[in-house]
Amino acid sequence: MNLKTDGILQEVYRRLYQEYGPQGWWPGDGPLDVIIGAVLTQSAAWTNVEMALRNLKAAERWSLEAIYQCPESELASIIRPCGYFNSKARKLKAFAAHVFRYYQGDLGRLLSQDVLPLRAELLSIYGIGPETADVILVYAAGKPSFVIDGYTRRILRRAGLARGIKDNDYSAFQALFHQALRQDASRFNEYHALLDQHAKQACARVPRCSGCCLRDLCLTGRQSWPAQATPG
Repeated sequence: MNLKTDGILQEVYRRLYQEYGPQGWWPGDGPLDVIIGAVLTQSAAWTNVEMALRNLKAAERWSLEAIYQCPESELASIIRPCGYFNSKARKLKAFAAHVFRYYQGDLGRLLSQDVLPLRAELLSIYGIGPETADVILVYAAGKPSFVIDGYTRRILRRAGLARGIKDNDYSAFQALFHQALRQDASRFNEYHALLDQHAKQACARVPRCSGCCLRDLCLTGRQSWPAQATPG
């Protein structure tokens, strides 16, 4: 990691925060909301996840104990709006079973561990991959572990900051942020949310470079300038 990349990532955060302001993530109320939402949002739009969350609350299955005791087929039916509902029901059941088996149902005990052992334990649970584990770490446990998602990879690639990194190399993308930023959960929280907001507002599937607050820092943005208007 070179200092130039470190400085760019720090400047990206400053500009995104100035452009969009604080994001107030994660949507929800408390660690359990984050964990359930993190599982249900896998390969799903948040609007569909919200319907599944409302269904869980209406069915009075809004606790680890209720999920643990709920038959898998019933749970799948409840969360159907979020898609992949059979798989996600198994994942929720596996998480709840883990907390009951090793922590007597006390989610706080699980989340109180230091970041590295907690991350390793989360990854050992069925259905919890690196992105979901890091969402839980940052937004439920308040631990510093930068979340890498498709939006983040898109922005880094277009900016020219991910040369030589394969799309499936989660750790390499995460290392860019861990080496550039101080280990601070609130900063990681805000930065991830700001990147997602920027991907929706400007760095969409078809980039809208005109007016982008990162344009001069971004390889794709600089290439989009008309030749006669190229800065510098």
